[in-house]
Amino acid sequence: MNIDLNALPSPCYVVDEALLIKNLEKLQSVIDRTGCKILLAQKGFSMFSVYPLMGKYLSGVTSSSVNEARLGYEEMGKEVHTYAPAFSEAEFDEILTYSDHIVFNSFQQWNQFKDKVTNHSKQISVGLRINPEYSEIEVDMYNPCFAHSRFGVTLENFEPEQLEGIDGLHFHTMCEQNSDTLWRTIQIVDEEFGEYIKKMKWINFGGGHHITRPDYDIETLIRSILYMKDKYGIDVYIEPGEAVALNTGYLVATVLDTLQNGMPIAILDASAACHMPDVLEMPYRPEIIGAGMPNEKAHTYRFGGATCLAGDVIGDYSFDQPLQPGDKLVFCDMAHYSMVKNNTFNGVNLPAIVLNTVNDGVKVIKQFGYEDFRNRLS
Repeated sequence: MNIDLNALPSPCYVVDEALLIKNLEKLQSVIDRTGCKILLAQKGFSMFSVYPLMGKYLSGVTSSSVNEARLGYEEMGKEVHTYAPAFSEAEFDEILTYSDHIVFNSFQQWNQFKDKVTNHSKQISVGLRINPEYSEIEVDMYNPCFAHSRFGVTLENFEPEQLEGIDGLHFHTMCEQNSDTLWRTIQIVDEEFGEYIKKMKWINFGGGHHITRPDYDIETLIRSILYMKDKYGIDVYIEPGEAVALNTGYLVATVLDTLQNGMPIAILDASAACHMPDVLEMPYRPEIIGAGMPNEKAHTYRFGGATCLAGDVIGDYSFDQPLQPGDKLVFCDMAHYSMVKNNTFNGVNLPAIVLNTVNDGVKVIKQFGYEDFRNRLS
């Protein structure tokens, strides 16, 4: 990352426009070869200042709440697909205002809101989420098809007599996986739900496709999409979130202090709990530019955040030289599931949002302060 780190606010998220375009071009190649439609899953990446750029490549957005639907509607202005495990009466009229496609999680929800959908002033395409009860995700927390999942209708509970007015089927069974998993999954979906797919106008393969990962098998993705398109003559949607922003962003942080307690410890102005929650939830260890694994280099440190949570620990990293207060650290792959999940626990400030543009250099898009903390409370 060829940027003067000392000129940036700290901490900050930095998204590199050139890297984002590289991902979008790879997605565009899939669109060009298959005629599929690719949507941005906003749950993974909602940096709306780059929505106009993404809208040049993508067909629109997916949303899981009225706020996400409104954001996509107002900031990208293309297709808005909305799904939630359940919609509330209080919000549904607003959902209708912003959405072009609405996916229901159950036949009961479809029947509850059918009249509102069919009587609305604009034509809205309706989908139903199905659960093929097949997934290769090993961790239940991220597995939409684990036992007693609340997501989608299983074959046993499918009600074909209720399909009138439903245009599409949606399934989501993947998380950070390659296309061989998708290929096996659509065989199961085809076998279980094929007689219903042939009545549909579209099918949505959901998210979890790591399309922009270097080792991703694009050819099997192409084969999977064309299989459904050719067999049933329907449109195919996919809705990656992480793949859009994968490896496009960084979190720049500063060492505030170092201390000893059985090993060297460094306190940062960035927090796992506040600024990169997946480090604790997944968990995982983000890469730092110039750092090695513990004991790989001469000086190993445990990084902790500046909150009072004892477990606010980012991980152990080694360096060629001892760290000093004021040193800058650059965490990699920090665009997705960071800005959308961060929080102000302890009143810790949110990182600034920075865009490294192709033509105009570094732009600080937004900085946060007390009012942002205060206004989410009462």
